[in-house]
Amino acid sequence: MSHHIAPALAATFAPPVMEARRWIAGKTFAPDRPLLNLSQAAPADPPPTALREAMARIVMEEVEAHLYGPVLGLPALRDKVAAQWTHDYGGDVRADQVAITSGCNEAFAAAMATLAAPGDNVVVPIPYYFNHRMWLDMVGVETRMLTTDAALLPDADGAEALIDHRTRAIVLVTPNNPGGVEYPVDILRAFADLARRRGLALIVDETYRDFHSRDGAPHDLFTDSDWDDVLIQLYSFSKAYRLTGHRVGAICAAPARLRQVEKWLDTVTICPAGLGQRAALWGMENLGDWLAGERREILSRRAAMEAGFAQLPGWDVLGCGAYFTYVRHPFTAPSDQVAPALVDQAALLVLPGTMFGPTGTDGRAEATLRIAFANADAAGISTLFDRLRALPPDTM
Repeated sequence: MSHHIAPALAATFAPPVMEARRWIAGKTFAPDRPLLNLSQAAPADPPPTALREAMARIVMEEVEAHLYGPVLGLPALRDKVAAQWTHDYGGDVRADQVAITSGCNEAFAAAMATLAAPGDNVVVPIPYYFNHRMWLDMVGVETRMLTTDAALLPDADGAEALIDHRTRAIVLVTPNNPGGVEYPVDILRAFADLARRRGLALIVDETYRDFHSRDGAPHDLFTDSDWDDVLIQLYSFSKAYRLTGHRVGAICAAPARLRQVEKWLDTVTICPAGLGQRAALWGMENLGDWLAGERREILSRRAAMEAGFAQLPGWDVLGCGAYFTYVRHPFTAPSDQVAPALVDQAALLVLPGTMFGPTGTDGRAEATLRIAFANADAAGISTLFDRLRALPPDTM
């Protein structure tokens, strides 16, 4: 290529979901064994009918939805998030501590832009969410990888050993992508205490909080009167209301930090999309019972995944929750060979652990697969286990 490509961008890996799609490109699957795509953590269905009808009305009747809006988001949506979070977490969250972003990935990038410069580092547990790693690579920020235990849980003492004078933040995702694990309250508290003691930010990505198995608040970090000295919380409306294509996320942080976020957002997207924001607001105001039903369905699928693997010799569940099951496979081949082979041998598309962590270390990345079960109903999950049971153990 004759034109120069920025080295940091060129050096990071290709988007994993796009890479996986190449494994099925041009292939046909038998009518009696169609492809079961469990690779991407996204709802397969459009928003519920009532929300789509509301969006149609917004498109036709609300002129402002088609115009530039405030950089930090629709005031009514910021107000609603603040009120809902105050209720849900038992703390005090104000509207000036909330910004709306074009999806949660942008929320992460915006937060990181306020925290770290090239040469700085951020502590991230492994397995990691690959887009977090990709963004850090692109902007020249080192990912300090924190090994997790057999249950995929991170340890604050282990994280402290990775911190030096260039460390700027710790990033946690709970419920976890890719691991599915819900971090216990005491672990989140230990990391918040560590971040406060060492003068770091604690970024907690709660994209999947609406599908947490625990009733009540998933943590108590917002109950600290000065929570925004340490905590930066990220959220996605995409999963809750099936708005993935409309790109609506949120970031909760100190007002002074959000003023810096505003600079960044103004140069990237100028403002979040008006229709998506209004759809998210309508969902928060009207779809509470529907979302509770969605949560029950996801928890039912989680239980089916756990039960299925309990009856499948050679497979070991390391984590299961939200949209994901993270499993140790029984094959001798590494996961980056196993996952493409499953397309041909079982018409299954899942992602290898090599997309979520370093290879050549403890062997976990090579031995694991992520299965995104949110797209599979009870029949799909049954089909998954039928196909896995049919695989001879020595096929790979």
